[in-house]
Amino acid sequence: MEKKKWIDISQPLTNEMAVWPGDTPFSFQLSYTKEQTGSVNIGQITTSVHSGTHIDAPFHFDHEGKKVHELDIDLYIGTARVIDVTGYESVGRAELEPFGIEGVPRLLLRTMTDRDLTVFPEKYTVLREDVGPYLKEKGVRLLGIDTPSVDPVDSKKMLAHHSLHENDVFILENIVLEKVEPGNYELIALPLAIEGADGSPVRAVIRPI
Repeated sequence: MEKKKWIDISQPLTNEMAVWPGDTPFSFQLSYTKEQTGSVNIGQITTSVHSGTHIDAPFHFDHEGKKVHELDIDLYIGTARVIDVTGYESVGRAELEPFGIEGVPRLLLRTMTDRDLTVFPEKYTVLREDVGPYLKEKGVRLLGIDTPSVDPVDSKKMLAHHSLHENDVFILENIVLEKVEPGNYELIALPLAIEGADGSPVRAVIRPI
């Protein structure tokens, strides 16, 4: 029996990728070439920790919250379910109830079927404040979404972030699900062990169960 293949659901980190308005653009370049060193090429990157596919540590929006190096890595490895909620301006309890997510530890939301990753979206699906209590009730510990944030771009109160955090649900943002079928998967989306950080880019992959 052929083993099912891993599917990459992370955004490629490129110099052309869109980033949050006003945030540090991603940049990769060679600091030294093999011709210069005589042996190897050596690259360097400049980036926000929220570039592309990334996790938010609670410290991102709560000064007393855990930082990346303090997070439980088991959150980011294990079974997950992809569901399709395209067509909604916002998602909360009412939109999630029909899917029967009882006992699903990691939930990945597909909200769009097409996206230009070089352009920051003018509009995207956000989460409502009632999402946190509902996910906790169902046993969800990690919520992934294919948008730049769970809150609107101009939000200062960060209601969805706080709702999730207050209910022990962690956040994975900017995954790529447009070609992924709804269903059950294994997920690996490990953050880098960045000491003191408020977030981290991840290489997120899933494999059908």
